[in-house]
Amino acid sequence: MNQPEVVYAVALDVDAAVIDDYLAWLRAHMREIAALPGFTGAQLFEQDEPRAQGGRVCLSVHYTLRDEQALETYLREHAPRMRADGEARFGGRFRATRQVLRRIDTA
Repeated sequence: MNQPEVVYAVALDVDAAVIDDYLAWLRAHMREIAALPGFTGAQLFEQDEPRAQGGRVCLSVHYTLRDEQALETYLREHAPRMRADGEARFGGRFRATRQVLRRIDTA
C-alpha cells in the first residue's frame, strides 16, 4: 500500500503593517520550498473565519508532499534554515503554527 499524501499546513498571523513585504517574501519562500524533492505543490489562503484581530492578517499555506519521508527530510534538512530566514526578516511581526495532515480519503 502506498503511503498517504501529506499536507504540511502553516498558519500565519501577520502584522498588517508589513503584509505587502511579507507576501512578496512568502511567495518566493513557497516557490523555494515547493521545488524541494518530495514536494508536489503549495497553496496560499487568506483566512476569513475566524476573523483576524485588528491590525493583523491571517494566512494559511498548504504544502503537499508525496509522503511522510519527504516531510521528515524537509524538517531535518531544510526547515531550520527556511524558518530562520523568515525570523531574520520579520521577527516579532508574525507568528506561525504548523500542522501535519495525512489524507485518508477523498470524495
